Amino acid sequence: MSKREKLLQKIRNNPRHVTFKELGQILTWYGFRRRQPGSGSSHSIYTLGRYLISVPYKRPYVKAFYVKHLLDILDEIDEERDQG
Repeated sequence: MSKREKLLQKIRNNPRHVTFKELGQILTWYGFRRRQPGSGSSHSIYTLGRYLISVPYKRPYVKAFYVKHLLDILDEIDEERDQG
């Protein structure tokens, strides 16, 4: 099992204990590009084609709501890649 698969499995098993760094790694592996809006915003915005994910930086873990939303999007992307 690759690092990517292990990290994704860890996130799926426990979405309440995902660090901002881990979330960023998964999104980067999927091809998302990160940008941070100016004016002191704590959010990072990840984009890939029609997908846009806004994640606030929070220590020590990202809120589970954002992680679950991300997993839904990644599942949708995987499904599209398998079909096309």
